This record gives sequence, C-alpha cells and structure tokens, in this order.
Amino acid sequence: MLGILAELARYPDGISLEDMTRAAASSKPTVHRALACLRRSGFAVRNRHGQYVLGDEFLRLAFAHYEARPDHLRIAPALAELAERYGETAHYAVLDGETVVYRAKVDPPSGALRLTSTVGGRNPAHSTGVGKLLLAYALPDDGSVLAWAGDRVLERRTEHTRTTAAALAAELQTVRARGYAVDDQENEPGIVCVAVPVFLASPTRPSGAVSISAPAYRTPLQVLARHVPAIRAALDGPAAIR
Repeated sequence: MLGILAELARYPDGISLEDMTRAAASSKPTVHRALACLRRSGFAVRNRHGQYVLGDEFLRLAFAHYEARPDHLRIAPALAELAERYGETAHYAVLDGETVVYRAKVDPPSGALRLTSTVGGRNPAHSTGVGKLLLAYALPDDGSVLAWAGDRVLERRTEHTRTTAAALAAELQTVRARGYAVDDQENEPGIVCVAVPVFLASPTRPSGAVSISAPAYRTPLQVLARHVPAIRAALDGPAAIR
C-alpha cells in the first residue's frame, strides 16, 4: 500500500487504475484493494475524470508534520547545500534579547576554520551578521534601537565592532535598505559573513537568519555580498527547506 501511495505522489494530475497497475507492477485486484483502502482513510480520492490522486487527509498530515518540525531541522538541507557550494560555514540563528542563539551550524567538507559559534551557543546580536539582520526587523526605527540599547555600552568584540546605539542604528538603516546584513570582522578578527532572513512561519517576520561565514583572506566580504541573490535562491528553492 505504501508503494501505491508513493506512486500517487508522482501523478498530481491523476492516474488511472490500469496505469497504476502497470506502474506498481502488481495485479489489478491488489492495486484496486490498496486504492480502496487509501480512499477510505482519505489518503486518496478520484477526480472528476475518474483518476486517482492524493487525498486532502494525506496533504493535511504532511503539512501538519512539516509545520511541527523544529526550525533547525527544516533549514538543515539548505545549510548543507550552502556550506558545500561555497566551501564555508553556514549558520542558522534566532534572536533572543541581546544575543543570538545558533540553532544549526554546518561546516564545509574541508577547509573550515574553527569559529567561536556552537549549536546552542550565543553571541552578541549587535556584532554579528545574523544578529544585525534580525535586529533590523525587530527594531524598525532609530528610536526603538536607542531604547533597546539603553544606557549600556555595547560589547567591543573587535576593533571593528559598533559599540554605540547611534552607530548601530545607522547600520540597521543600511540593513533594512539592502535586505541583508554583513559582519566585517566585527565579532571575530579575520572573519566576515553575510546574513539573510528566513521566513518559516510568516511572510513578513523572519523566524531566524542564515549566514555564510568565512575567513576574510580566503573569501572577502565583497565576494560574499555578490552571492547574496544566490544564497536567497538556495533558501527559496523547492528542495531547500524540507
């Protein structure tokens, strides 16, 4: 029966009993019984042409399972593709107050440098590409950035880190305008990255951000930035997020 169900998925426009019998390489009575059982459970229906297609109950279960999967599992295939394509480390992170939490990390098959990020680990939001990208959505204007920063001095991770609310506000304006964020050796000396939003639950509010991080000597920031459209396409592709 599972073979019949899998075969149905290959024919979104429907398949006849005769064609299914040939495709399944089984007897007609056996295929007919399997289809009848699938129809009783709502996993298959007959369309107006009398052909068999997947039923709404199967689609409901499939989408419910997809929505229930943790976000780091849903994004993992895209991270693996990006890490292999660019030969650099790919991250998925979410915003948690003043920090970002790394939910997933994929290193390339070879040549990766050891970064401070670890799955479940944290870094300051203001000094990371993923953090600035998510802050740009969470803090929509300069006033909200200043309120978020308050009177504190933002941690200086490197000589390039923006440590004032005014400097961060200006940077977030740039992030909003271009739609992606960068880390130009602001969190780790010698490491650069680009970050783009990921919309798993809402078309307007990102659930998290994906970044590609690289040693500046090997993949300069301007090179990573040129690949932003391709990175977006990899995240939007039909096989990217499962």
